[in-house]
Amino acid sequence: MYAGEQIDFLLTITVNNDDSTTAFRTRSLSKVYGQGASAVYALRGVNLNIPAGQLAVLLGPSGSGKSTLLNILGGLDSASSGDAWFFEQNLTQMDDDELTQYRRKHVGFVFQFYNLMPNLTARENVELVTEIAQNPMPAEEALQMVGLQQRLDHFPAQLSGGEQQRVAIARAIAKKPKLLFCDEPTGALDSVTGRAVLKVLQDINRQLGTTVLIVTHAVATAAMADMVIHFSDGDISKITHNTQVQNADTIEW
Repeated sequence: MYAGEQIDFLLTITVNNDDSTTAFRTRSLSKVYGQGASAVYALRGVNLNIPAGQLAVLLGPSGSGKSTLLNILGGLDSASSGDAWFFEQNLTQMDDDELTQYRRKHVGFVFQFYNLMPNLTARENVELVTEIAQNPMPAEEALQMVGLQQRLDHFPAQLSGGEQQRVAIARAIAKKPKLLFCDEPTGALDSVTGRAVLKVLQDINRQLGTTVLIVTHAVATAAMADMVIHFSDGDISKITHNTQVQNADTIEW
């Protein structure tokens, strides 16, 4: 999809979010690289609660700690100190095998760059996940959810940047994860295409009740979130909640 290109697909939305249940809790969570005078603090004692079913935007400049927190909550990195819980499971006490199972069962990832296999079609890229998931949705269903039902057998080189990112989202949601972690998912896209991708993420949150965390430095993205977590110098500077959430496809930046 290119700038100015229209997207014409519709999801049937049913909201089933239970905000009374906390998906994530962190207490004094820290991440330090190096030692002594050369130590770099990526996280400085972060305390945070994220209710299940929320769409949360982690907002802040590069180097503020938001991606580090996302990676720890996603089981891709370990904390230097403190604790992080996914419901009642303490992620910071898990070994590598347990974290692998956590990621496999519960987490879908979407990154700035799409990480698609160039020699596989859109359908086959999604099937890479469905073959190892416990109870996946069919690849065709996942691709339909992101509006690509007509592009199942196209290779990445035959797709626009926005379409490739939507394949990556379909791949992430095909295993029906409880969590969808998105690190700068629109960073490589123009504003028109970026809004379309954010709309897909918002629709997935609303339809499936998936807890969605989006890391970004784009301030306008905050309007589409239930909660906005502002980062500065490795810690949370403030948390805001939107009483009226804006539809992602109307965001201007």
